[in-house]
Amino acid sequence: MHGKTVSERTCPKCGRTYTERPATARDGSGPICPDCGTREALESIGVGADEQDRIIATIHRHQA
Repeated sequence: MHGKTVSERTCPKCGRTYTERPATARDGSGPICPDCGTREALESIGVGADEQDRIIATIHRHQA
């Protein structure tokens, strides 16, 4: 069985260190963490910050 190398990245938007597959910033500035990518997408359709927090918490709960 071959091991997969996991690289750590630091999100330029929030500063969080993450190992998940990155999202692409909507402004084209490069890779960002999945949470910031989700926030950008939700914000673009008018979802407020409180609801974004609830959605991201639900995603994390189901990934565990």
